[in-house]
Amino acid sequence: MARAAILVSGGGRRLRCLLDCAFFNEIEGLELAGVISSDPEAFALQSARSANVPAYVVDDHLFPNAGSYGLALLNKLKDIDTDFVVLAGFAPSLGPAARYYSGKVLGVFPALVPAFETLTEDDVCAAVLARGVQLTGATAYLADDEGRIGQILAQKAVPVQPDDTPATLQDRIFDQAQKELLIAAVRDFCA
Repeated sequence: MARAAILVSGGGRRLRCLLDCAFFNEIEGLELAGVISSDPEAFALQSARSANVPAYVVDDHLFPNAGSYGLALLNKLKDIDTDFVVLAGFAPSLGPAARYYSGKVLGVFPALVPAFETLTEDDVCAAVLARGVQLTGATAYLADDEGRIGQILAQKAVPVQPDDTPATLQDRIFDQAQKELLIAAVRDFCA
C-alpha cells in the first residue's frame, strides 16, 4: 500500500476523481492518508469528509512567511504517515515538503508544459485563448525540489474550439486529459 496525501485549495474536482478511484478500488495499492487544504473554506474538505477520508487544514494565512507554512505542512504530512503527495489544485508553495518528498510529489497542470508553466492554473485557459493557441492539453509531472513543475511524466493534447471560453476549455481539458493523466500517474506510482 502507498499512502497518499492529497493537497487542495479549492473545489476539489481532482480530489473527487481520486476519491472515486479509491472507493471503487480502481488504483491497486492506493490508500488515502488524508486531504490537506490551505483554505478552511475549501469545498474539497466536504468531499473528503463525505468519503470518510481524514481532512485537515493548514491555513497558509495563519503563518508569517512561506518557510514557516512549509514546515507546518511538512509536519502534517509526516503526522499522517504520507508516502507520496498529490497536488490537486494546491496554491501555496510546498517549501521544505517538496525537498523531503523529493520524487514523490505528483501533479497535473492544465497546459502542455513548457507552455504557460509560469502562470497559475486559473489563468492558463484565458491565456491560451488570448494567444490564439489551437492545441493545448495537460501535463502530468513530478514536482522539483522547489515544488514547481519538474520531470514530465506524460502529456495529452486537447484541441481549442472556436467558441471556447476559459470555463469551457478548462472543463474539456479536465475531462479529456487531466483526469486520465492524474489517475495514470497515481496508478504508476502505486505499482
